[in-house]
Amino acid sequence: MTDPGSEDEYLELEVGNVANGGFCVARHEGRVVFVRHALPGERVRAWVTDRTKNFLRADAIEIIEPSADRVLAPCPFAGPGRCGGCDWQHASLPAQRRLKAAVVAEQLERVAGITRSVVVEEVPQPVEDEAYVRGPGLGWRTRVQFTVSEGVVGLRKHRSHDIEPVDECLIAHPGVELMGIERHRWPGASSVEGIVSASTGDRLVVLRERGRKRARVPRLEVPVRLVRGKPEPGKSLPYVREEVAGRLFQVSGSGFWQVHPGAARLLFDAVLEALEPKPGEIALDLYCGVGLFAAGLAERVGREGLVVGIESDAQAVRDAKFNLRDLPNVAIERGPVEEVLGDLEFGRADGSERSQNKRTTGHRGGARARGADIVVLDPPRAGAGKEVVDRVAKLAGRKIAYVSCDPATLARDLAYFSERGWTLESLRAFDAFPQTHHVECLATLVRG
Repeated sequence: MTDPGSEDEYLELEVGNVANGGFCVARHEGRVVFVRHALPGERVRAWVTDRTKNFLRADAIEIIEPSADRVLAPCPFAGPGRCGGCDWQHASLPAQRRLKAAVVAEQLERVAGITRSVVVEEVPQPVEDEAYVRGPGLGWRTRVQFTVSEGVVGLRKHRSHDIEPVDECLIAHPGVELMGIERHRWPGASSVEGIVSASTGDRLVVLRERGRKRARVPRLEVPVRLVRGKPEPGKSLPYVREEVAGRLFQVSGSGFWQVHPGAARLLFDAVLEALEPKPGEIALDLYCGVGLFAAGLAERVGREGLVVGIESDAQAVRDAKFNLRDLPNVAIERGPVEEVLGDLEFGRADGSERSQNKRTTGHRGGARARGADIVVLDPPRAGAGKEVVDRVAKLAGRKIAYVSCDPATLARDLAYFSERGWTLESLRAFDAFPQTHHVECLATLVRG
């Protein structure tokens, strides 16, 4: 980081459009400057935090001409040089959604050549959720991983291994805050993750230890279940239960689940609406996690249909098989998606046969069919990539639903799909991460 005492590292900037990653773009002497803690249209005094050959990074430390969208950040730990978890606390919630919509639209046009008007929808929290007492855009994060340094709990600063000690996180769900993780010392720990289910009230703490020394666990304010260190292979972990559409999902340890209390149900409904599953169809659920989408698809395609879920994480596969154990038309395959897809032949076989030829997944019904009618994929932030897109584009028959938390990798993969004959039918965007630059998208594709 640049020495803040060097006066030539302070710049007065006219701030331009928003950029992906929680920045706005400005220019200084012909060079691009990515500015945090600013808003489009503002004039600011900024401190240069990083220089590269092609651009500068800077923090707005004085707002000379503020935007009408600027508000006072509610969190005392937000701001230049402080906690890096929230990018937009200085913007009103409607402004945050407009900024995210602009980023999604810009990425689609620049990377994929798709011109599309984007609206970022609010993700409602359940009415009974006590998180509402914190105010709009706060109290939603049901999974928070804190970093620990010499026993002190905090959150990382932006682009840094340094931590900002905190005694409260305003975007954390009240169920996480009730544990009091930040208000205790954790000697010997490297990180502590607090997890709460907003639907069942289950609480879990995942403790990661620093080195071989056993960390000391303080007495917390409420009862919790504890996961300590790395789990042994094949060993069951403590879990939380999440309820969606009347079904309970077991999520063990730090397994993936949507962090906003309303996001899982909203995406569950949105994916089913987009794919319009029909009785007897074959459906693929890629990066299926603990089986959220597979459950909804299985009920729609019925006993004569088939749902195949693919997931690489061993614990998530165990959870998915447990969660979907009552659905005979679901098969869960473990392994990297690109590898399993290359070795998987989908079909319906007579009788109770479940596998033939390579990884053929059979099911009661009619003739064999190579491929799937509909596909949903929800990859990690890095996206699906060219190899997976190539295989999905060949396997899918009618529709593809792509769930993404990163507009850049989504746009890249949509460009790959376009090259393989698939067209973007619709796009929805959801504000599942208020106060941050992150946004959840659902792209629906059909054969062009």
